[in-house]
Amino acid sequence: MALPRRLLGADETVVLHLRTHPKALVLPALCGILLIAAVVAAFTLTIPRLRPWLDWGTLVVAGILFIVLTLVPFLRWLTSTYTLTDRRVITRHGIVTTTGHDLPLSRINNVTYERSLLDRLLGCGTLQFTTAAEAPVTLPDVPDVERVHVVMTELLFGDAEGDNRGPEGRD
Repeated sequence: MALPRRLLGADETVVLHLRTHPKALVLPALCGILLIAAVVAAFTLTIPRLRPWLDWGTLVVAGILFIVLTLVPFLRWLTSTYTLTDRRVITRHGIVTTTGHDLPLSRINNVTYERSLLDRLLGCGTLQFTTAAEAPVTLPDVPDVERVHVVMTELLFGDAEGDNRGPEGRD
């Protein structure tokens, strides 16, 4: 789901629209699988005379755990986006209450990235923007962080063809 056009300025163009890396879904998926296995085990091992009450109790507890451990993290991942336009970096997070942060490209002084060994294996990393006035803005688990870093530096400081105008000098 891309950022709606109504949230962009006049003549603003989306360069990249990303979600955090799907590695955030591994643990919730494992929890979901383990919950299903636990429910099946509970149904097969239940004493027959206690069956109706234990079955319902098992389903209620498993349902609550599924919502908390699997569904909520998936929805959190689904609703967390990073959008890079030709004018700003836009972050949106939240399931019920949405939190957003817009950082104009003209305020960014430096762009760095960091990749741990696991991040390198999975093809993601953390992107950090340094501004003159604020604390650094950090975007964790950015997929293909090196490519995003190159796109950001081209937007900020010009491309390889010698265009060094930066975002404030662009038409």
